[in-house]
Amino acid sequence: MVLTGRAALLALVGAGVVGLLVAGGMTPWQALVAVNAVLLLVLVLDAVGATTPRSLALARSGDRKVRLGEVAQVQLAVTNTGRRRWRGYLRDAWAPTAHATIDGVTDRAVLDLPAGDTVRIDVAVQPSRRGDRPTDRVTLRSLGPLGLAGRQRSVEVDWSVRTLPPFSSRRHLPSRLARLRDMDGRQAIAVRAQGTEFDSLREYVPGDDVRSIDWRATARAADVMVRTWRPERDRRVVMVLDTGRTSAVRIGDETRLDILIDAGLLLAALAGRAGDRVDLVAHDRRTRLQVSGGSGPSLLPRLVDGIATLEPELTETDYRGLVSAVLSRVRKRALVVLFVTLDRPAMEEGLIPALPALTARHTVIVASVREPAPTPTANPPREVRSSVSTGRILPEAEGLPMVGGSEDAAGVYLSAARARADLDRAHVATVLARMGVRVVEATPADIAPKVADAYLDMKAAGRL
Repeated sequence: MVLTGRAALLALVGAGVVGLLVAGGMTPWQALVAVNAVLLLVLVLDAVGATTPRSLALARSGDRKVRLGEVAQVQLAVTNTGRRRWRGYLRDAWAPTAHATIDGVTDRAVLDLPAGDTVRIDVAVQPSRRGDRPTDRVTLRSLGPLGLAGRQRSVEVDWSVRTLPPFSSRRHLPSRLARLRDMDGRQAIAVRAQGTEFDSLREYVPGDDVRSIDWRATARAADVMVRTWRPERDRRVVMVLDTGRTSAVRIGDETRLDILIDAGLLLAALAGRAGDRVDLVAHDRRTRLQVSGGSGPSLLPRLVDGIATLEPELTETDYRGLVSAVLSRVRKRALVVLFVTLDRPAMEEGLIPALPALTARHTVIVASVREPAPTPTANPPREVRSSVSTGRILPEAEGLPMVGGSEDAAGVYLSAARARADLDRAHVATVLARMGVRVVEATPADIAPKVADAYLDMKAAGRL
């Protein structure tokens, strides 16, 4: 049995009645027992008059997947299987990060169902994080005729909405596909530098590379003939996501892992359109996810669905194990794109010693995201800076931060830490470049297109 606010008001009225009975000659205990007995009887009778929640049958339907930032629509069908009219409330509880609402306001609905009727309740689900967002319970509360008490029951109606990555870098795909078509010779004349696979013969035009002249075909034809080339197809691209502790660092509103996932999806979409096979490996202390090679229209949905539930692990990444996992899965030469963080201690102790075994068999790109440079603050006037050394504060300088003073000490230390981090990343990038690894480091807004451009550059140069 559940009580409502009306029951509390009735109890407050009963307290006043107790006082009147005591004033009329009854003892306090007699008055209290009499009023409580009447109150309890009224509440019990009202609860008995409420329709049982077991007479409602519940079922769900609707969306199973939604992109992060979008809204999924889930319907909850409620059927009154009893013989009496059902009046009361319904609460549909989900995981907090699902942000599920009924009518866009709350997670509660008022029900008034005649016997045998069915009502569909629309639940809008707008998750704030990737992954599976399950339901909790549906709580049904029916009230008696007086609205003082009622019956309540919680029912599990299983449903889950998988939140997929938003793939915000999709806007860069058309321009990269146009470049790919140019390389493939569909919108521009293919030349020797754009690939190593023979495409066709055509007549020589001024500006063609003389090394592309096919002398045998020229001898048989009436004009000079040149060979055209196209980018290689059916090559292997292996994307490796580091899901260790450094991937959990937040840059703005996203984690490093989310930003690198977005870059990986753009690369996968581009490579799939180019006819290459794409693999995905997510690794920290162990392999968390593996999506085997594929291409074509089914590639991106498979990747997105697998990545949706991938979360950072607060452990140190085993880079030697990561390299071993790649080498054991990919036998033929491939382009390996490592989505990692250029953290100097981790790189020097883990990845750099293990890289020679990888670079000996594969072409390697290291992609890393860095924080955007902070917005520079305006420098104080020259006379203010000169007055700092003398300790004299000019009247017009009052209220300005003192450079080098205690008020600005935190900013000085922060700037020094950023400068040190930049130097460490530059050092790691230099070491990787000497090992024959191409390093792509950019801000969150630029990392996805730069990784795609690096892939296209290598494909144009015939290095895949």
